[in-house]
Amino acid sequence: MKKHLALFAAMLITFGLVACGNNIQDIAIDYGKSNIYSKSDMDAAIEVIKDEFAAWEGCELHSISYTSDECNSKENIDWVNSLREDGSITVTNESAEFTQCIEFVSDFHSPKAGGGAWEMDYEYTAWQWWLARTDNGEWNLITWGY
Repeated sequence: MKKHLALFAAMLITFGLVACGNNIQDIAIDYGKSNIYSKSDMDAAIEVIKDEFAAWEGCELHSISYTSDECNSKENIDWVNSLREDGSITVTNESAEFTQCIEFVSDFHSPKAGGGAWEMDYEYTAWQWWLARTDNGEWNLITWGY
């Protein structure tokens, strides 16, 4: 009996852990075409996005798409550095200047009961995610939203 009870408890714990992560499972990823970033560069940025999204209780992520190389412009790099300099964002290395930025968009569904800043049971599309990094550094999530 104890053996069956232990097996049942282990199954419940496993199911609970798997169910918690369902808001970022089976998402469509569109890497687009880039002459700047490799798939591994993009995957590293996407992991940062997924980590943030995982904390959004009740939201379900459907897709993440790379926008374009045009987003890695001098103007946008200056913008993300200005956010770093004025303390608007938290970064892993406060003294290093960003040399690259990348933008993704995502589609996701908000919680059926709403809550927080979310419209109730709503499909958000083209939700922007901006990340930046120093030369060969890690991606920092700079800002997100419309």
